[in-house]
Amino acid sequence: MRIQSFVAAAALALASCNSAPDRSELATEGVTDALIASAPDSDWLTYGRDYGEQRFSPLQQINAETVGDLGLAWSYDFDTARGQEATPIVYDGTLYTTSAWSKVYAFDARSGELKWSYDPEVPRDTLVRACCDAVNRGVAIYGDQVYVATLDGRLVALNRKTGEVDWAKTVVPNQEDYTITGAPRIANGLVLIGSGGAEYKARGYIAAYDHATGKEVWKFYTVPGNPADGFENDAMKKAADTWSGEWWKLGGGGTVWDSITYDPTTNLVLFGTGNAEPWNPGANDRGAGDSLYTGSIVAVDADTGEYRWHFQETPEDRWDYDSNAQITIADLEIDGKTRHVALHAPKNGYFYVLDAATGQFISAGSFAPQSWTLGIDPETGKPEINPAARYDEADTPYIGTPGPGGAHSWQPMSMSRDTGLVYIPVNISAFPYLGAKDWEASDIGFQTGVDLASVAMPADKGVRSAALAATTGALVAWDPVAQKEAWRVDYPAPWNGGTLATAGNLVFQGDAFGNFAAFSADKGSKLWSFSAQTGVIAAPMTYSIDGEQYVAVMAGWGGVWDVATGVVANKGNVRNISRLLVFKLGAKGELPAPQPLSEMVLDPPAFSGTEEQVLQGSALYGRYCSVCHGDAAVGGVLNPDLRHSAAIGSADAIRSVVIDGALQHNGMVSFKSALSADDAEAIRQYLIKRANEDKALEGK
Repeated sequence: MRIQSFVAAAALALASCNSAPDRSELATEGVTDALIASAPDSDWLTYGRDYGEQRFSPLQQINAETVGDLGLAWSYDFDTARGQEATPIVYDGTLYTTSAWSKVYAFDARSGELKWSYDPEVPRDTLVRACCDAVNRGVAIYGDQVYVATLDGRLVALNRKTGEVDWAKTVVPNQEDYTITGAPRIANGLVLIGSGGAEYKARGYIAAYDHATGKEVWKFYTVPGNPADGFENDAMKKAADTWSGEWWKLGGGGTVWDSITYDPTTNLVLFGTGNAEPWNPGANDRGAGDSLYTGSIVAVDADTGEYRWHFQETPEDRWDYDSNAQITIADLEIDGKTRHVALHAPKNGYFYVLDAATGQFISAGSFAPQSWTLGIDPETGKPEINPAARYDEADTPYIGTPGPGGAHSWQPMSMSRDTGLVYIPVNISAFPYLGAKDWEASDIGFQTGVDLASVAMPADKGVRSAALAATTGALVAWDPVAQKEAWRVDYPAPWNGGTLATAGNLVFQGDAFGNFAAFSADKGSKLWSFSAQTGVIAAPMTYSIDGEQYVAVMAGWGGVWDVATGVVANKGNVRNISRLLVFKLGAKGELPAPQPLSEMVLDPPAFSGTEEQVLQGSALYGRYCSVCHGDAAVGGVLNPDLRHSAAIGSADAIRSVVIDGALQHNGMVSFKSALSADDAEAIRQYLIKRANEDKALEGK
């Protein structure tokens, strides 16, 4: 099956579209709208390579027959050991990428020579409101400028040749609730970006900024604000009817933290929205309404930001099933007709095919195990929600599949125009959801309304083993027309890398265990692999210079799966080494030998507290600490594992960190607005108890 070329259709539409604004500031040199729409095979000009975000390259020098001769051409180790999520961009012989903390780098794409770098000097205490690591997914290029959105909410335009700042603008409403981790996109001379921060009282939106000045041209909110203030448009007025209580006091959620796709054929911007906040609708009386436009794909006019359509994939989302996974545009033959469609595989486990112009539901299929629905209506696409999944009034946890990490999160999927298959990095896991009793919002920390303490992974080897066995991953090749799996590669753990498909009948993907591999696109046979020495979560890309094809990928494991999931985060037992790897045929480069993994033997002080303190500390840890330091105090590779911390041996030491902010420069801000000295001591006693429990299990 060979699908029609979206790029050719987009270029034709762009050339003939008379609805585009008459704007003299549109780029005429460097990277232009027309160039992005019909990018040369040798370049990678935007996050998903083309406007359709298909992540398919026509290059085929590296193919199923030659890939065995692929070797390391050059590499670069970054100065930050956190998760790396960027997709590099290549134009005019230069490779542009970002690392954690929103740093930007420009390399000679052939040799790896560093041309320039830019550090926006993001304050490290921004990390406290970044739910899922200090990550960044890459830059956009337009004209002769490179655009990066920083973790603390700035949009910065850099000179493409020198890295000097042309302009910078803070584009988030405040420095308490919002972050940006996504890569900007370009549409008709506008720079498009949203934000993260739903769990921190953010109100979701997407906005467009003039590429030359940074001036805001339009903004579309994804959830309604306080009705007493009036509504920005009819879309917000209609959305308000699907909420209840005083939802606006916690922002509402619906943040546009990743997926943004510009479709020149329709002149629409399609984007995904996060879940409603708080997760537990009973916690803030937001009710069981659909809570529009959360958990949805929304389409707006690219020039004005005016609402055009929406499709809600997860009504009343209380499971953190964000719809922020990448949206892919393609032309597919369905029931004998060519349809211009949007393809989406969000966290909730269903693969959706929608009409790109209208949002009309075409089909859906389950690409991963799920328990939150009893099925999908084949006519409307509306889910029949499993009554047991409405956990807000239950006394016992609902074990939901998938969990908040999602069946498919931000790690990009790709689509082959030759096979017609979509290649999805799939997570297979569950999560115990339980509503928190007598929950109240606070000024700091996650505002989810769920009880994380009561459902923390217990210090029991049997339960732990069962949980680990049920937590796996896969690379799934999905047929979007037949809505069925074509082939799969199973992994022992989730949180593996994004994918790249090429005309060489190849699919490239890194995994959580430090391997970067190539598979045949038609059958899934493993053809080549390379040890990256660290887990890979980013998506690869490919380019060519002077007739030589290269494949590049950012390596460095991290993100929410590492910082928050506790014992399952350590399943891969990986290092974190932040680096860029670039390959070509016949290259013989080698990486330096990795440092051995530390043993980190548990040696906690004796427990000296009371059971009442442990119960109190468990609840406080679950709400304020677990999102960064791991479920049940079992840390990953990025943030300190507090069971091993010397600070738990001293009440004064813990108090200086938690209350006085002694480590604020490292991102550990003071929690004095929410916690007292007695609270800090209760957390310390809980950590001591947990460390001793797990020490007793060592060697068993």
